[in-house]
Amino acid sequence: MDLSSTCKLSRLFGCFFTPLTCKCCVALVTIALFFRAIFLHSFSGYGVIKSNNLRLILSPSLHLESHEGIRGDKFLEVPQIVWGLNNQKIAFARACLTARMLNRTLLMPSLSASLFYKEIDLLHPISFDQVFQYERFNSLCNRFVRLGRYSDLGNQTRKYYLRKGSGRKWTVERDLEQLKQSSRGPINKYQVISMAGKNPFLWHDHWPVKDYARVFECLVLVDEIAKEADKVVSKIRRIGRKLRSKTNFGAEGSSLSHAPYVAIHMRVEIDWMIHCKKLEQRSRISQICSSKQEIMERVGNIVGLGSTAIVYLAVADSLLNDSSILDGWKRGLVPFEKKKLGVDGIYKKHSYLIQSAIDYEVCSRADIFVGNSFSTFSSLIVLERTQRVIRMGITSSCGIDVRWPSYAYNIPGESNGPQKWMTNMSNSNLKAISYGSNAISC
Repeated sequence: MDLSSTCKLSRLFGCFFTPLTCKCCVALVTIALFFRAIFLHSFSGYGVIKSNNLRLILSPSLHLESHEGIRGDKFLEVPQIVWGLNNQKIAFARACLTARMLNRTLLMPSLSASLFYKEIDLLHPISFDQVFQYERFNSLCNRFVRLGRYSDLGNQTRKYYLRKGSGRKWTVERDLEQLKQSSRGPINKYQVISMAGKNPFLWHDHWPVKDYARVFECLVLVDEIAKEADKVVSKIRRIGRKLRSKTNFGAEGSSLSHAPYVAIHMRVEIDWMIHCKKLEQRSRISQICSSKQEIMERVGNIVGLGSTAIVYLAVADSLLNDSSILDGWKRGLVPFEKKKLGVDGIYKKHSYLIQSAIDYEVCSRADIFVGNSFSTFSSLIVLERTQRVIRMGITSSCGIDVRWPSYAYNIPGESNGPQKWMTNMSNSNLKAISYGSNAISC
């Protein structure tokens, strides 16, 4: 294209330039087209972004913002998640909800296979996807929260280290403001925000119960662990069928295909009793601790329990050699713990975390569950069971019989039995359902 034709084209847009001006225009247009071609070529495979004199290499998948709003090119990294199974589940959910608030994908965190509170070097990290199904999680939580792998990151990723505040001066309001600031401005330009410091379980809580419940519903055990729980539940029901066949429940016309069982999360070990006594003193609440005798009596008074029932006791290993927990139950209630049941070998093959996951499943699947309303383990089981009942269109168990009923043995209820228990899904934070009688919605 010669200069005269170029200038003629300029007149089509109503512009009249001198020959020198036209030469400048041609040069500028040529440069613009050149860089446009380079830019488009770069993003057809691997993207190259220059920022602050650093090259940020992104893998092709990160240019797509999947899950309708949860960004796939920005990430949140959290410290290793520690303590007991359900403390770890809460910490994981809190990390997911923090990532959601920042509109970021949560990098798959490490859980802790062992139970140590201070010896960090003994925490034995275990990958999330060795316990829960990674792909299944993202499928069930699609468009709500999202997990990513470290392999999704580029090889020259820029991180911003964000330290959580601590102490009394670090209020809920200050923590929330820090998160809001991190979701915009200079910090948000970094591909990875790495939360430094405290275990997510100790972070301030900004999310309602229903948001936690949504995350918990997406946690599905890997097949290996689920099958171990299947073996325990099958053994319980098999013994239950034999027991029922020897009673009037096994008479002609009665169905033995489904043998119901009661699961009790029995917290009577010494360290728990010391903890709950101190908690009662601090909170000035007397309905936290329960003795073995009190638990046995209240369970025996559950209305409509029937004259014969298998009772599975989810107890600490330290109580497996204490035969007294199997004595003194109301006639017709036949108690078993993992050792008497003959399944302790299943548990011994696994780490503490996996053992807890198996027991959680056994309790969650029970026809009737009885626990302590100040226990995180019990509270999350009841939360899950409440979700099932709500999906059936029932929002309260008060005055009616529901499937999968739950009870709190530390609070007296009808006929001196345990109090009926459903999670109050309208609570504004998870603490409200984990520690106290306000967890009881009936």
